[in-house]
Amino acid sequence: MREGSASTATKTPPARLSGPQGDDADAERRRARTAAVGTALVGVAVVAVLTGPWLERRFGLAALGAWRTLLVAIVMQGVPFLVLGTIVSAAIGAFVPDRVFSRILPRNPVLAVPVAGVAGVVLPGCECASVPVAGSLMRRGVAPAAALTFLLAAPAVNPVVLVATTIAFPGRPEMVAARFVASLAASIAMGWLWIKRGREEWLRLPKGHTHSAPGAGRLEAFRRGLQHDFLQAGGFLVIGAMAAATFNVLVPPSVLEAFSGSPWLGLLVAAALAVLLSVCSEADAFVASSFTGFSPTARLAFMVVGPMVDMKLIALQSGAFGRAFAVRFCAATFVVATLCAVLVAGVLL
Repeated sequence: MREGSASTATKTPPARLSGPQGDDADAERRRARTAAVGTALVGVAVVAVLTGPWLERRFGLAALGAWRTLLVAIVMQGVPFLVLGTIVSAAIGAFVPDRVFSRILPRNPVLAVPVAGVAGVVLPGCECASVPVAGSLMRRGVAPAAALTFLLAAPAVNPVVLVATTIAFPGRPEMVAARFVASLAASIAMGWLWIKRGREEWLRLPKGHTHSAPGAGRLEAFRRGLQHDFLQAGGFLVIGAMAAATFNVLVPPSVLEAFSGSPWLGLLVAAALAVLLSVCSEADAFVASSFTGFSPTARLAFMVVGPMVDMKLIALQSGAFGRAFAVRFCAATFVVATLCAVLVAGVLL
């Protein structure tokens, strides 16, 4: 028995690290995978653009030229705002202590929710950056309702997103105002809904992590954060641009006319596309502006729903707060964001 036990013990794989070192190793592996995927997607887009003319001549693919033009237009419009957003987001994550956010929020959760929503204006980053920030707020003792409100509002109401929306919809300031009001209203509504209906057992509070050391450590954290956020968001921007270009080239005009003739169907399709395409919030306005077959309300729903509920956010929230939370919270957010877009569009658009 002793020999068998010893043999078994020698064959048992080493236990996985569960402390800060294990968490750091897991985070490093996730960053490496994200960088690889993002780089591959950007590479695919570059190859498609460079080989497009040859493929058009070789196989007579006239539609490929239109697809390539749309792809380049959407990516080139979105990249400058993506770069600015990821730089500011990485700087905040590396140099601004978490306690700065917790100190500006009231202790009363009901009052903290709208303040957290407005505080989202100061974080010009994509939705990927808002998940770890919300987790750090909860670790600092901020009420989950306020942290979740900040999570939803930050990617949708910050100045970078609003400026990008202004450029994507020239001469349409009402679209920019509608996006801001609807996004902020949906974020605050979800925070109050969590206070009313949320349960502690649904939310797996994030564990603490080691903080970056001052000096070079913070600079390294900034570099890694910038690299991670840009490659991840850039990869999703390429996916969204490819999908939008494909949608515009392959979908017959009769289908778009059917959506236009049915406002509710077009609205639901646009909201569903926001979830599936997972375009970064700094660039989704350019994708929405390309959906010319949809009504203004449907395009507004695309921009309101996308930064709050998409495939990458569902995955990020599942990893940070647990699957039980992500399923319930994302489903409720989808409904609330869509309703807020409809209500605000009825007043402003």
